Amino acid sequence: MKTNKITLYLLFAVLAVCSSSCVTPKSVRYLQDMPKYGMPINEAMEATVAPYDELRILVMSNSGKEDELLKPFNAIYSSGQGGYGNIGSSMSGYLVDASGNIEFPVLGQLHVEGLTRLQLQDTIASQLKSNGQLKDPLVVARFLNFKVFMLSSSGGKVINIANERCTFLEALAMAGGLDWYTRRDRIGVMREVNGKRVIHYLDPRSTDIFNDEFFVLQQNDIIFTEERPYKFFSTNLNTVIGLVSSLASILTIYTLVSSYFKKPD
Repeated sequence: MKTNKITLYLLFAVLAVCSSSCVTPKSVRYLQDMPKYGMPINEAMEATVAPYDELRILVMSNSGKEDELLKPFNAIYSSGQGGYGNIGSSMSGYLVDASGNIEFPVLGQLHVEGLTRLQLQDTIASQLKSNGQLKDPLVVARFLNFKVFMLSSSGGKVINIANERCTFLEALAMAGGLDWYTRRDRIGVMREVNGKRVIHYLDPRSTDIFNDEFFVLQQNDIIFTEERPYKFFSTNLNTVIGLVSSLASILTIYTLVSSYFKKPD
């Protein structure tokens, strides 16, 4: 009787593993509460400059008559033959220091941390104009090192962003998506905020992420995922079932043999 109970417990254990390994569509489907007619786009979310960013800043003139005056501001992009026309050949830029500053020609030290790309352009253009360096400046700024990182149990990936704007969902797609056994309710984004590393969790099953401040990623953000606790059993289910079946067979044989050789009272 005791052996039969053990066999029964083993069968219950197999059933528990089988039921826990079932992943329902509701537990993995993205944006489950998306309204039928969509949601408004939050254009206010935009990447901002952070320490250790590398920026390309090009100064031009709308009037087209200030070429000589422009040279000091574009010296790092010079091709060596005068002028600044060979911009694409150089990957050098302005490195933002730990305090969020850059050293800009003529203007000196500028605090740029926290500025969006457009705000940075406007800030430099305004200073050049107000200081009398240029009458009608046109400033173009770009991030040179915009990338985010993805970490999971299967490995890591560096995601290089070409258009300087990347959302949380876009990064997941570029990383190859999430497998069935990744927890959707605890996808972490680690970011440096005010000199501290902060971890924030997002759930792509809900449209609430569209209004989350971490939805639009910043350069050097790290996304990491957690696996469901039963992944080991579910991925090795056949092995587990085989072991339990073998053990049950052994117990059955043991019961029969014991009953056969058991001496009558």
